Amino acid sequence: MSAGIATSELPGDVPAAIAEAKELLRGRLGDVAGVFAEVEAAMRAEVAEVVAEREAGREVFPVVRYADLADGRVPEATVAAIRRRGCAVVKGTFPRERAEAWDAELAAYLERNGFAENYRGLVDGAFGGLSSGRPQIYPVYWSKPQIEARQDERMAVVRSFLNSFWRNESEGRTWFDPDRDTAYPDRIRRREPGSESLGLSAHTDSGSIERWLLPAYQKVFRHVFSGQWRDYDPWDGAYRTEVDEFPSTVMCSSFRTFQGWTALSEMRPADGVLHVVPIPSAMAYVLLRALQDDVPADDLCGAANGQALPITERYHSVLLPALSPIPVVEPGDTVWWHGDVIHSVADGANPDRWGNVMYIPASPHCAKNAAYAEACGQAFTQGASPADFAPEDYEAGWTGRAEVADLNDIGRQQLGIATA
Repeated sequence: MSAGIATSELPGDVPAAIAEAKELLRGRLGDVAGVFAEVEAAMRAEVAEVVAEREAGREVFPVVRYADLADGRVPEATVAAIRRRGCAVVKGTFPRERAEAWDAELAAYLERNGFAENYRGLVDGAFGGLSSGRPQIYPVYWSKPQIEARQDERMAVVRSFLNSFWRNESEGRTWFDPDRDTAYPDRIRRREPGSESLGLSAHTDSGSIERWLLPAYQKVFRHVFSGQWRDYDPWDGAYRTEVDEFPSTVMCSSFRTFQGWTALSEMRPADGVLHVVPIPSAMAYVLLRALQDDVPADDLCGAANGQALPITERYHSVLLPALSPIPVVEPGDTVWWHGDVIHSVADGANPDRWGNVMYIPASPHCAKNAAYAEACGQAFTQGASPADFAPEDYEAGWTGRAEVADLNDIGRQQLGIATA
C-alpha cells in the first residue's frame, strides 16, 4: 500500500475480534431477533415488489437519457426510481461512435504492447470466497481511452448528478463535495464473442468484516445497530469518508458513491451481465443477519478480510430473488450502482458480440479520496498499477499510454496533478 493511504490495523486474532464486536452490537440492539424480524419482513415486501415488476415486464433498473440529465430535465419519476433502486443506466453518456473508437484503440493498445504474451495472470484474491471466478478483466489503467473517458465533461456531469442523490451534509458536517470528482482508476473488461463467461456470485464491495468491526463503519450504520433501522438512510454520507479499511490486496481506498462502467459494446440481459438487488437498504438486512443465533459467534456469514462480502443462499436467501439484470446497453451508455448495492455477474455467453467495458466509478472529493487520487497520479506518471490493485505494472514500458500532456484540467484535478 502506497505511503499516505490510510488503513486500519487488522486485529491479531480476527475470530476473537469478530466475536467481541458481535457481542457489543447485540448489546446495543437489545431485542436482536425482534429487530431482525422487522427488517426481514420489510425486505420480503421489497423483494416481492421487485420480482412482480420484473415478471410484469417493467424495467426495475432505471434508465435516464444523458440529454435529459445535461439539460436538467430528468423526469421526477425517474429520479425517484433511481433513489429507490440505487442504480441507473445513463443512455448516450458518450456518442456510440466515440465509444466504438475507444474500443478499437484499446484493442490496438493491448496488441501493440504484447499484453497477451506477457500477461502473468496474478490473482488479487478479491473473489476467492465466491462460487464463480473472475470474468475477463485486464489490469490496464492508463490507456488514452480510459483517461479521455474519466476526464470528459460529460462524465463529470453524470457523476455530479449521481452524487446529488447523497446527503453530503449531515451530523453538522460536510462530508464531500458532490461537484468535484477525484480519480479512482480501474481496469477494463474484454470478453470475446462466443466465449463462456464465469461470472461473480452475489456480493458487495468496499468493506467486508470492516462493516461490523470498524468504529467508523459502526457510525455509518448507527441507526441499524441501535435498532432504529427505519431511520437508516443508505444515501447519508456521514462517516463514510472516515472509513479506512483493513490492509489487503482488495481494499478500496476511496469512498465511491456509485460503482460504474462505460459500455464499449452492445450487451443484452442474457449475455452474462451485471445483476443487482435493487434495494440499497438491503445492507441493513445483511448487517443484522450476521448477529442472529444461527450464525457462529466468530463468523459474519462467511465474510473474510481480503475477500468481497459474500451474499449467499445459506444466509441471505430472502434477498436473492430480487437479483435483476441490466437492460440492453449500447456503446457509450454508462451503468451505475450504489456502493452498498448487492450485485453479481451472471454466467453466460455472448454468441456474436463482444462484451467490453471500462470500469469508472463516482468518487467525489474528500480528504480520503484526494489522498488516494494523488497516489494514483504518481502511479500514472510511471505507468504503474494503482495501489489498490496487484502491482503488475504492465504499462510502465508500454508505448502509446497516456501522459501528463494528455490530461485536461479535469484530469489533472482528478489525479492531484498541478495544472500547467
